[in-house]
Amino acid sequence: MRKLVTGVALAVLMAAGAGAAPTYIQAGRLLAVPGKPALGPSTIIVDNGRIVAIRDGHVAPAEGGAHLVDLRNRTVLPGLIDSHVHLSSDRGGEAGLVAYMREEPQMNSLEAQWNGMKTLRAGFTTVRNLGDEGATLALREAINRGWVQGPRIVDAASSISTTGGHMDGRGSLNDALVAHLPGPENLCDSVETCRRVVRRQIDRGADVIKFATTGGVNSGTGLATRMYEEEAKALVDTAHAYGRKVAVHAHGADGIKLAVRAGADSIEHGTVMDEEIIRLMKAKGTYYVPTLSTVNGYLERLAKDPNAYAPDVKKQIDWRIGITGQSLAKAYPAGVKIAFGTDAGVSKHGRNADEFELMVKYGMPPAEAIKAATVNAADLLGLSREIGTIEPGKSADIIAVAGNPVQDVKLLKSVDFVMARGEIVKDLR
Repeated sequence: MRKLVTGVALAVLMAAGAGAAPTYIQAGRLLAVPGKPALGPSTIIVDNGRIVAIRDGHVAPAEGGAHLVDLRNRTVLPGLIDSHVHLSSDRGGEAGLVAYMREEPQMNSLEAQWNGMKTLRAGFTTVRNLGDEGATLALREAINRGWVQGPRIVDAASSISTTGGHMDGRGSLNDALVAHLPGPENLCDSVETCRRVVRRQIDRGADVIKFATTGGVNSGTGLATRMYEEEAKALVDTAHAYGRKVAVHAHGADGIKLAVRAGADSIEHGTVMDEEIIRLMKAKGTYYVPTLSTVNGYLERLAKDPNAYAPDVKKQIDWRIGITGQSLAKAYPAGVKIAFGTDAGVSKHGRNADEFELMVKYGMPPAEAIKAATVNAADLLGLSREIGTIEPGKSADIIAVAGNPVQDVKLLKSVDFVMARGEIVKDLR
């Protein structure tokens, strides 16, 4: 019998007090630690937002008033983690630009919360939001205060780039409009300014720093490297000095190499990989976040409107659709560490689990894809002590699906029970 085994869990039980009512979750199959074999019938005991015990079999609650959740015909697993989202919108292309120009910025926060709930109900109890104007910083705070529901958020504040780079949004606007905008706080063009913008994002509340070494697809700025080595190094070193990890947007091979050499913790997209990149990433322990399901967003928008994107952007989108998956097909068998991330915002929020199907299509076994969205993603986010597995002492972030997702990963598209930090968000009823 597996009983309460950690001092942390004991402390949680004591702190909860005699009046607290625990929750007993009876699982038919328990994937407590993805990447390891599933357990049979089990009972998870949750109290005060924490997992306090896991017991063999289906244990009935002895405590008066305890809540019982019957998932005896479900597979139970840890809440999923998406390491790359943009919660403030998923209206891309020209429609997204029009919304940016016409809607009040306060709408971004409301839209971010709406998208956050889609994401949470889909079973993703934690996300890493990699850049917006600040809406998700506000949402993170509101969730932490208990004002609204939503996933746990690790936020990057505004993404950093060079002037004219992928995160310099002024390139899509005419000069008359640009003249009326405040000066960007996310651009740097020297070692000193790169240090300053990192400090500014941290001052705003950034948990993680994100910058771009190359251009991007949606901005029409291409694959070319847009940053000098000393600038990238200044960004990474400053972030690390403040205890922040660094995610780097990079498509072209030279920009990926520059980022890995500079000490990036993860490469986002990584669309063009070669053997040298794979050797570097393995040597440095750099995570790869493939964001394959961006192509779903592109294809769906173009099916509705062939002119959804400007011609220069459409050309790059066609390239991205054609090459997507090739880097993962090289990186995974070579032993590069993989963390799950979708770039939701380019693809639709709430459809995050579509990424699993593509990861399997390009060479990852379902069990490894699930591990990438739990154990690995928790490690990348620096939250392994809190999330990523179902173990005593950890946050009660728990989901359930019908069937066995290790055999059919597409089942994760239909999550029918979600608990986040001990609160039931979605039930079978």
